[in-house]
Amino acid sequence: MCDHEKLWGLIAGIYDAALDSALWPEALASITGFVNGRVGGLLVKDATAKRVDVYCHAGLDPHYLKLYSETYGRLGPVATSLCGEVEQVASIPELVPYDEFLRGTFYREWAKPQGWVDVAVGVLEKSAEGCAYLGMARDEASGMVDDEMRRRMAFVVPHVRRAVLIGKTLEFKRAEAATFADVLDGLSVGMILIDSLGRIVHANAAGNQILEGADFLRAVGGRLVANDPQVDRLLRDAAADSGDAAIGVKGIALTLTAHNGERYVVHVLPLTSGARRLAGAAYTATAALFVRKAAMAGPSAPEAIAKAYRMTATELRVLLAIVEIGGVPEVAAALGIADTTVKTHLGRLFTKTGAGRQADLVKLVAGFATPLAG
Repeated sequence: MCDHEKLWGLIAGIYDAALDSALWPEALASITGFVNGRVGGLLVKDATAKRVDVYCHAGLDPHYLKLYSETYGRLGPVATSLCGEVEQVASIPELVPYDEFLRGTFYREWAKPQGWVDVAVGVLEKSAEGCAYLGMARDEASGMVDDEMRRRMAFVVPHVRRAVLIGKTLEFKRAEAATFADVLDGLSVGMILIDSLGRIVHANAAGNQILEGADFLRAVGGRLVANDPQVDRLLRDAAADSGDAAIGVKGIALTLTAHNGERYVVHVLPLTSGARRLAGAAYTATAALFVRKAAMAGPSAPEAIAKAYRMTATELRVLLAIVEIGGVPEVAAALGIADTTVKTHLGRLFTKTGAGRQADLVKLVAGFATPLAG
């Protein structure tokens, strides 16, 4: 795809951003060039508010960023469709009918003035509250999302996902050698630093508690050992001072099972590449492991509604638009479809849900959004 030095420089930049969120725009710029995009961003979809917000970006015009935040974050194809599967890469025609996209308010007033024709999106994380994803826009010069872009996105998305999850675990902007241990010691998530031979050089309180349990992870002769032989080999490879290349695109969520059946997730962050060298230097650590109990994420509110009432993807889009935007003419204009089409779908929604008015549909969606709902 490109020479190895540049490729692993790109990956190193992604993992540096896990420790310092100020580096994300630079990392996104590198990713954008790698996949032949024009504008890149990390975005978060709020399923309850039914909108998408830009967490950080590379190349987006400040004027259009402001418009997106104020208005168009509720109207785009990601906001009006279901979240895909984690690490799945999709383009606009897979989210909404492309002719409807071209007729809709989002394209006509926001995407078209920027020359955008398509966007590749890769889901990074998914929960009941919504999803986070990597988005890479294409303009008329670069054309629609093609197989090569999909291949490159599929390569980079797992690395971005791992970095985002580790960044959420750490929840701090900059990890310098002087503060690294203090920050990590305060985490409720188990953290274990290991050297190139797999020896444990530091563990926070939660990490020590895991090791003392001597269950799915334990210390044997000062070395970290996993009860799963395959995971144990992966951890040793990651620690063997070979940097980001060691973990590749696999192992985004190494899973281990305790004797009582509880499952745990282990994320590995190499400390021998990029700016992360400073974080591990004081301990001669080559990798940091973050261990947490696996949590089952429930479906998002829109997904739950669609499943409960057997709605098609288009019916769900119309339902969410009715709730967010209002009347039939406004929804038709926003989605780029005829008034009669909206009315047809609205009639089907009334039949499937038993609602008699649009206000009842609003109450239905609100009921699924509240944590107190059935």
